[in-house]
Amino acid sequence: MGEDVGVRTFTREDRARYREKVRRCLDVFAEMLRESRFDFERPTTGLEIELNLVDDAGMPSMRNADVLPAVADPSFQTELGQFNVEINVAPRRLAGTGTAEFEEHVRASLNAAEEKARALGAHMVMIGILPTLRPEHLTAGTLSANPRYRLLNEQIFAARGEDLRIAINGVERLVTTADTITPEAACTSTQFHLQVSPAQFADYWNAAQAIAGIQVALGANAPLLFGRELWRETRIPLFEQATDTRAEEIKAQGVRPRVWFGERWITSVFDLFEENVRYYPALLPICDPEDPAETLAAGDVPKLAELRLHNGTIYRWNRPVYDVLRGRPHLRVENRVLPAGPTVLDTVANGAFYFGLVRALAEADRPLWSQMSFSAAEENFQSCARHGIDARVFWPGLGYLPATELVLRRLLPLAHHGLDRWGVAPAERDRLLGIIEQRCLTGRNGATWQVATLHRFESEDHLDRPEALRRMVGHYVELMHANRPVHEWPLP
Repeated sequence: MGEDVGVRTFTREDRARYREKVRRCLDVFAEMLRESRFDFERPTTGLEIELNLVDDAGMPSMRNADVLPAVADPSFQTELGQFNVEINVAPRRLAGTGTAEFEEHVRASLNAAEEKARALGAHMVMIGILPTLRPEHLTAGTLSANPRYRLLNEQIFAARGEDLRIAINGVERLVTTADTITPEAACTSTQFHLQVSPAQFADYWNAAQAIAGIQVALGANAPLLFGRELWRETRIPLFEQATDTRAEEIKAQGVRPRVWFGERWITSVFDLFEENVRYYPALLPICDPEDPAETLAAGDVPKLAELRLHNGTIYRWNRPVYDVLRGRPHLRVENRVLPAGPTVLDTVANGAFYFGLVRALAEADRPLWSQMSFSAAEENFQSCARHGIDARVFWPGLGYLPATELVLRRLLPLAHHGLDRWGVAPAERDRLLGIIEQRCLTGRNGATWQVATLHRFESEDHLDRPEALRRMVGHYVELMHANRPVHEWPLP
């Protein structure tokens, strides 16, 4: 959602000054790339998970302002909606038992936070879209207190000049309108961070784009919104529409959306930041006092504050990140395609599959993106969001085939090789990739479990849909905290 900002209004002079400053940042960034001033010798990985808060009845609990002080853990932070929180996991290396350390840390933190939240009548749940959400839960009054959210809301609607229209055609159909960006709060995701060198960035980003659809197919966990069964990963079209600054006439002119898959393979990380500056007007034109050129000339590391803030308001599914840690700049690929959940174990398995596969593809002798059009990757992404684990995808040399068949035949061996390259312990590699294999063999992921459970309650217990959704969420929370992989989840 960008950097923390205070309440304020923006003038025309603010926007002109910001445009000049962000272009100066881009020039300095280009100079830094030429001089290779980046930290990449010991690359690390990171993880963020967005969570929902629910009450004992499985309904949204608007209590993050109460829960976060009770949790008192700096790794938990506020998010857009009052029923959202986020956990940020400290970066670590994958080598050895790094994946197990991720799992242990997240499980321990989540269990401790759940205990504190339970004392307040709330529970934490990792799910792509909370099925019991209703339109009345997504209003201006449910935005979190942080001023940056209200400011961003104001700027998006000032750019649009009209209410949001959300229309999703899936198994059922949903058409609704919103006068705030709070529908975005319904979309809770998992974000994997991978530190890479400038020279390798394009290969890793291209690889991440190429497999984004496969990730969504395996990890889909958001089939329901406002009581409707839509796409298997409804979070994808909902997020795209909930942050759209374009009126219908602007869309018709071909203006790019702010939630964007992209339109081409890249040759440098500079391509992405340059597109940001060239295509997108500023939403939050806030200038930092630093002159990045002077800072660089003095031998120091510039923050590039305007470039980073601007990048934070453009929601690529694989986003470039420039950051400075302990006085050294670095680059990361932020992978944003997956929903939250269903369990910590499933999340870490998804991460192992992603980290292993992107390394194998990025280091391949013949790049995958030299054999596959960018439009084919985007078509896979949309198809997998719509159909989930039952999707068919295109792959060079194989044509169109079921996503699960592609994973079993081709991608799991590549992920195996990539994790070996990261130095992941063999037992950890086999444990986590075994979960991905079983998910493919059983055809069971979070989305299929949610839909099957909902229909079971409706058909066999004769519950109306609102009651069936509440019952389903209750079972989901219990199974999530038991941390059994989703392919083992029984139907109630």
